[in-house]
Amino acid sequence: MSTAEFFSEARRLKLKLSVSGEGLSPAHTLDNEALFQLPLLAMTILAISKGQSKPHLPEIGQLVGECLERTVAGFKGSSQEIGWSGNLRIRTIKALTFLEATGQVTIDEATRRISVTDLGKKVYNGAVDGDNLLAVSMKTIELSYQYIRDEARARGEVN
Repeated sequence: MSTAEFFSEARRLKLKLSVSGEGLSPAHTLDNEALFQLPLLAMTILAISKGQSKPHLPEIGQLVGECLERTVAGFKGSSQEIGWSGNLRIRTIKALTFLEATGQVTIDEATRRISVTDLGKKVYNGAVDGDNLLAVSMKTIELSYQYIRDEARARGEVN
């Protein structure tokens, strides 16, 4: 049965859907799987790798998780602790592999630091140009990363 046939049959049978609109809607919370999409992870990697404080390769999964946890309202104060998620780390490495294969980031073999290339900067700047939701989110992720680095520096953990 096609959509047109369905609605035609519903009209013929005089079917009505009763929705009261009363009561509370169930609260939806995000789980770890909700944000583990490669484009978002790739954009997050670009956001934290484009500044002067380049992340080390071994800490990229943790940093991406912490930035998302601080930025995305559904994760703020949650017990998810996505910075420690194995799924997030695996998907972050997949996103990093994509960025490296497309020439948007490089990894210094000596220091193991991730840097954004000119192409990566162009892609990132195109995404954050304007006042849309993606631009605001990426700018917030940049700030979250800077706060993480500042906190680590205050604890004496940053080289």
